[in-house]
Amino acid sequence: MVFLIRKPAVAGLFYEMDPVALREQIQWCFKHQLGPGKLPDKIGNERNVRGVVVPHAGYMYSGPVAAHSYYAVAEDGFPETFVILCPNHTGMGSGVSAMTEGTWETPLGRVEIDNEFAELLVANTPILDSDPTAHIQEHAAEVQLPFLQYLNEGKESFRFVPVCMWMQDIQTSMEIGTSIARTAEKLGRDVLVVASSDMTHYQPQDIARRGDMQVLDAMESMDENLLISRVAELNITMCGYGPVTAAITASKAMGATSCEVKSYATSGDTTGDHSSVVGYASAVFR
Repeated sequence: MVFLIRKPAVAGLFYEMDPVALREQIQWCFKHQLGPGKLPDKIGNERNVRGVVVPHAGYMYSGPVAAHSYYAVAEDGFPETFVILCPNHTGMGSGVSAMTEGTWETPLGRVEIDNEFAELLVANTPILDSDPTAHIQEHAAEVQLPFLQYLNEGKESFRFVPVCMWMQDIQTSMEIGTSIARTAEKLGRDVLVVASSDMTHYQPQDIARRGDMQVLDAMESMDENLLISRVAELNITMCGYGPVTAAITASKAMGATSCEVKSYATSGDTTGDHSSVVGYASAVFR
């Protein structure tokens, strides 16, 4: 078996390449006025959070919003395995693709894929393939790892499973979510689902916010069908509605009963240009 090391594709672009500068950048995200405003002081042990929604733009744009979800994860505690669901921006690979072996490298070190969980997930999900090509250049899962590595430095390493979704229809998304929960139950694995998605793309600030609030309302209702229908009916250019839908399904199946939207902002809130923005949201399912 060839041992795969997935090298970072967007280090130096979406986040700092130098480890020291990257740690400082993540701290900036937490302490930013659009972020939690403070650094997490410890990793908790409650483990009530079953899923989170996080954006995936460059840290300078969406990092403070993402920090809200990761602050909640830190307070609640780390699972054994993170399942990171993301859209497919590159068009590479199959319709729904997991990477089932090897490690991913970032400037903060390497994170091992939970091979046992990933292989069983693929085996029990007919629509899901094992296809590393979908992940080689995809940024949406990669940008989540440095946050988790920063929070976990000096502690026992965690594992993860990346799933890249080109197909994001309601049936596919709910099938993925249901299978994640069943796989976790079968293995007795403590799992947290990370749904990587940005919201509206390249609209004026007021239009973006108005539409995104409708989607976030559906998210807080934990209603998969309502979320998908609002994205379609309102023509919301949310790139990861499938991953979020799958995360809702998985989180509910693993016992979550509520969703709290922790933060919403746009790229215009950091750049000052509100004429054409991208929306970012963080949310927690517990």
